[in-house]
Amino acid sequence: MFKMNIAVIFAGGSGKRMKNAGMPKQFLKINDVPIIIHTLRVFEQCQEIDAIVVACIKTHIEQLEELVKKYGISKVKKITPGGKTGQLSIYNGLIEAKKISNKDDDIVLIHDGVRPIIDVELLKNNIQMVKKQGNAISCVKQKETTIISKDGQTADYITNRENTYIARAPQSFYLNKILNLHNKAMTEQEENIIDSASMMLKYGEKINIVECNSDNIKITTPDDYYIAKALLQAKESKDVLGV
Repeated sequence: MFKMNIAVIFAGGSGKRMKNAGMPKQFLKINDVPIIIHTLRVFEQCQEIDAIVVACIKTHIEQLEELVKKYGISKVKKITPGGKTGQLSIYNGLIEAKKISNKDDDIVLIHDGVRPIIDVELLKNNIQMVKKQGNAISCVKQKETTIISKDGQTADYITNRENTYIARAPQSFYLNKILNLHNKAMTEQEENIIDSASMMLKYGEKINIVECNSDNIKITTPDDYYIAKALLQAKESKDVLGV
């Protein structure tokens, strides 16, 4: 059996901040294609990705199954219900990824379904960093000064932007390692850790940075949607016209 690289895509959110009459944000369309499909296409196109698991909002699993079939996303092997938090959605996806896994050192790339502006090169870089250092988190170098405030009113600390990064995705790990940490968090009744990299840090692990493009945004608000729409249209024009 060969070593596998498995993507776990979490798309369990309801999109309340989008103010879009109840449609989960991952199913909103950009250029007449649902956001989740834009995301899945990149993983489908990456030769290094062997399988995809999606943790989807339960009420829309059937809809996603139809979209996966319609758009020919053949690497999706399982669509599982998401959880009440992002952490629990990822956990559900990791459990299904383990069922697909071939070897103890298989790699998992954890990614947000509403983060579609990524490329195959970023996925490859994540995989290589895991093989080299044990894990990876995609990050953008901070361009502006960042202020840390404990009370939301006064500045406690101003970071050096040369040493400050913004966390993005995918976040990538050896599957057994990150699943074991998720199991540990569950036994400690931790259900709302913000992401898997934060979980790694919580349990004393060092995280390795892979720099990515600043276009790698998460679509959370209407503003994000329109920015992503413009970026995807520009990207598609460049792919077609070379400009």
